[in-house]
Amino acid sequence: MNSDSSRRSPATAHDGVDGDPVVWAAVDESLGEVQSMLDRNRRLIDEVNENQQTRLRHNMVKNVSLIQELNGNISKVLSLYSDLNSTFSAAFQNHHSAANVTPDKS
Repeated sequence: MNSDSSRRSPATAHDGVDGDPVVWAAVDESLGEVQSMLDRNRRLIDEVNENQQTRLRHNMVKNVSLIQELNGNISKVLSLYSDLNSTFSAAFQNHHSAANVTPDKS
């Protein structure tokens, strides 16, 4: 199944859900970036495995750069998830704070 076909746009993905559309758009974008990076990592892992099976010197040398890219991508995915966590935390705090505000009776 294509990862893009299962994703819905922010406008329709959260109809009826209380929340900030800007937050949901940011979440959708972040998850798209994460999925793209994970797909790239899968291709890198497949290529590393193929190179390993050939046991050819130039393929082993190529694996060094592929594994370095893979490690960099993992760091990017961690960063994206961290940003996503911050976005959710801030949105929750803002929503919680707004829900607890009582009108001034003066």
